[in-house]
This record gives sequence, C-alpha cells and structure tokens, in this order.
Amino acid sequence: HYNFPAFSTGEVRPNRGPGRREVGHGNLAMRSLKQVLPADSENPYTIRVVSDILESNGSSSMATVCAGTLALLDAGVKLKAPVSGIAMGLISDEKTGKYAILSDILGDEDHLGDMDFKVTGTEKGIVACQMDLKINGLKWEVLTQALDQAKEARLHILGEMKKTISAPREDYKPHAPRIVQLLIDKEFIGAVIGPGGKIIQEMQRETGATISIEEVDNKGVVQVFADNKAAIDDAVGRIKAIASKPEIGETYEGKVKSIMPFGAFVEIMPGKDGLLHISEIDWKRLETMDGIFKEGDKVTVKLLDIDKQGKMKLSRKALLPRPPKEDKPKQDKPAGEAPVAGAGQE
Repeated sequence: HYNFPAFSTGEVRPNRGPGRREVGHGNLAMRSLKQVLPADSENPYTIRVVSDILESNGSSSMATVCAGTLALLDAGVKLKAPVSGIAMGLISDEKTGKYAILSDILGDEDHLGDMDFKVTGTEKGIVACQMDLKINGLKWEVLTQALDQAKEARLHILGEMKKTISAPREDYKPHAPRIVQLLIDKEFIGAVIGPGGKIIQEMQRETGATISIEEVDNKGVVQVFADNKAAIDDAVGRIKAIASKPEIGETYEGKVKSIMPFGAFVEIMPGKDGLLHISEIDWKRLETMDGIFKEGDKVTVKLLDIDKQGKMKLSRKALLPRPPKEDKPKQDKPAGEAPVAGAGQE
C-alpha cells in the first residue's frame, strides 16, 4: 500500500482515494517484493506492507522497495533475497547524438530529462522494471549502459542496506499475530477437547489463544491462533502435553488441583493428574496437610509409577536433597565396668 500525501511535496490539497500514480507506484513495488516472498508453507500469513511517503525529491517508489525489504526482514519474513531499486535518468541531444545517463534522479532531472527508468533487483538479477520515455526510443548501447549503471548502483544500495539488517529475524516479532497447525494422534482428540469442551475452553481462557480441532485422515488437526508469541507458545505447549503420555522418571511442573488429608492431587498435564502422597512431599515426617499447599499452587514433582489402572504416583521428596543422617551420641562406659562376656574374644 503506497501512500503519497500532498505534504510530502509541500502541497496542500484534500486527501482523496489513491490516484493513478499511487496505484502504479504501489504495483511496481509489490511486483518487486512479491518475487522474493517465501512459499505459503513457510509463511502462511497475509502480508501487508504500507509505505507512507513523508518527503519526495526523487523516486519514492524505489525508496518503497528498499524500505519494504528492510521492514519484511525486520518482521521475520524469510525473503529469498533482499531487493533494492534505483531510478535512472537520461539527458540526450538528438542533433549531436550525445547523451548522459543519470543515477538516482531528482525531481528536476525527472521533469526535464528524457527518461525515468526504474530498476529493482537482487544481487543475482532484476526482478522488476518500469520505463517512461519522452523521446522516440533508445539505442541498444544506451539501454545497455543504463542497465549496467543501474546494477552498480543497486549493489551499492544493497550493501548499505545490509549494514542495517542482512538477514531475516530468526522468528517473527513477539507481538505479531500467529497461527500454528499441529497434528496429534486421533486418540488424543477427546483429551484436548475434554468433557463438554472443558479442557479446550480452559486453555483458550487462560492463554488468550483461539483453538480449533478436527479429524482428518485419522489424525487430529489442531489450529492455534493468537495475537502474540507468548500466548501461542503457552497454548501449543499445553496441547503437546495433553497429546503426549507421561513417562515414569520424568520431572513435571504441576498444579495442585485438590487437597486431601492423605496428600494432594497434582495435575502434571492438562487433564492428567496424580497423587502426591503426604509421605512423598518432604523428607521430614508431616502429620497433616494443613498449610502445606493450597489449590492452584505450582509444584515440581517426579513421576514414580503408573499402576495398571493408569493412576500416577508422584513425589516431590525425590527431587529434594536427602538430609544427612544424624549420628547417635556414643554413651561412655562407667569406669571399671567388666566387658561383656565373649566380646572381643575368640
């Protein structure tokens, strides 16, 4: 979206819809950047690049291409290659046949010159171009020189752009909206949804993400939508936890769901909880559960065992350092006490 407000050239006029010039410049920039966009599988998002021209005394469409490239790289879009652009001009004399090719023309050079030749491309070649002529055609040698001169300028501009950012970000920015698709085994679809939709609704409420799930080819296809990275990471982590099986010996960050006189039930995965017996909370003996936990507390536990009914036995004590054994004080024997019969004798 290319916007060219009147104030960019010091003019005053009403703001109306885009004119032919804005549409044309926007299309040229779009064609240039579209050539290097990643495949839909790598970037399943709608991309909107907005260029607001704040000042103009040269080619604002070529500035849009360069700025658009930098913006996309900074946003984390995996471009195949960065693109730069430059506007070439021409001053010629038909009588003498003399001519001069200009690089990066200004407004007066565009207005008084014979050519406005916009060229965009990567290090490997041209991706788009547009030419406006005020004379009746160009000689081949003039066109060749213009392209050679444009290539030299484009590569120089690319070098300057790379000083700011030379490659796409590893990931999209944290505040960028996202969508993630997961495949889970069919048997876990019900577990993700929960009874009456309890689990999936709880995940959506607590993470702020929107989750949809359907069965396709005996697989569960889960789509997660969120407006920031933290929300989508949280939701994806919970779904993966549900769709995986607890493993004996592994450590889990759980949440206390309920407290009983004999211990606490701790949820180690969404919809999957186990018993943390009072004897497995600490190495010291606990007489009561009063004041130890409250519902909702986070607790790190180790999965000790899963019985035939699928009930899980958890332990917090197993993750705590074992206290050293206290040595019992030795009692001194009274002086003159006779040795026990047989002690130390063969």
